[in-house]
Amino acid sequence: MAVSFSLPFAPSVNGALRRVPIWVVWIAGVLPLGWIVWLLFTGGLGVDPVKEIEHRLGKIGLQLIVAGLLVTPLRRWGGLNLLRFRRAIGVAAFAYVSLHLLAWLVLDMALFWQQALGDIAKRPYLTAGMAAFALLLPLAVTSNNWSLRRLGGARWRRLHQLVYPAALLGAVHYLWLVKAWPVEPFVYLGAILALLALRLWR
Repeated sequence: MAVSFSLPFAPSVNGALRRVPIWVVWIAGVLPLGWIVWLLFTGGLGVDPVKEIEHRLGKIGLQLIVAGLLVTPLRRWGGLNLLRFRRAIGVAAFAYVSLHLLAWLVLDMALFWQQALGDIAKRPYLTAGMAAFALLLPLAVTSNNWSLRRLGGARWRRLHQLVYPAALLGAVHYLWLVKAWPVEPFVYLGAILALLALRLWR
């Protein structure tokens, strides 16, 4: 049986969150993309804007995946209920991961599919990234009420547990991508491992 706690302010926060419409999450999800576009047209992306676009899109996607993983621990250990926003967070995460992949294919690889496939097979960080995307794809396709009814609650929840290995692969992709081993990729990997560990703690 899971041990659960409730923060003193959790009931009032939950009451306020129930009045927040889902579309607020969608608008919030678009804002980082708008900021990237603004930086692109104002010259704020540095000397290699293509790499910067790829990096920013991928990092936002990973941050949203972490945010989605945080929903259950917040409810279990803090009493904060964000479940009604989790699906929107997950879809937004997939959208940014897809844009990250698209930016690499179009802007970096110029749609040279043979070279792109060769790099995916040859470079471990690309292999991990594509594996994460492949795991997220069925989750995005089934993130709707029709799929939930069609699959049934139990099977739908089991399918969406694919987000766990996808999150790990995404963090490993980021870790292998950087060359100088800065702290930030380890922070993401550590956060994901900690959030997954909390799900196992009973």
